[in-house]
Amino acid sequence: MEDQEMQLKVKRVTDKFTESMYVLANEPSIALYRLQEHVRRSLPELVQHKTDMQSWEEQSQGAIYTVEYACSAVKSMTNSSLYFKNIDGLLRQAISLKEQISSSQGRSDVKPAINANDTPTHTSVTAP
Repeated sequence: MEDQEMQLKVKRVTDKFTESMYVLANEPSIALYRLQEHVRRSLPELVQHKTDMQSWEEQSQGAIYTVEYACSAVKSMTNSSLYFKNIDGLLRQAISLKEQISSSQGRSDVKPAINANDTPTHTSVTAP
């Protein structure tokens, strides 16, 4: 019987010792220490990731601005098609008038063939 009592006492002591070790290992101050240790190790990497993300954000904002500016330029070009059509019509009209002027000057520059018996009826007028 003494042997069983001794085993029971040893078991109680080991259980209490295990419980004490568990409480000691999981004490809040130790938990806070481990948390601080983790933060100290992982913080530089997190800071590097943050600066990388900020750099990528700046580059993205620049690219977005460029694309928006290009889109507005294209839109303004499509809106200006009316002006280009007007210019095209005016250029065609100017070319037509130039051709009319050239053909009328071409007729006035031509000297009719003069026969010895004919009297000249048409004299050419040339621009200086």
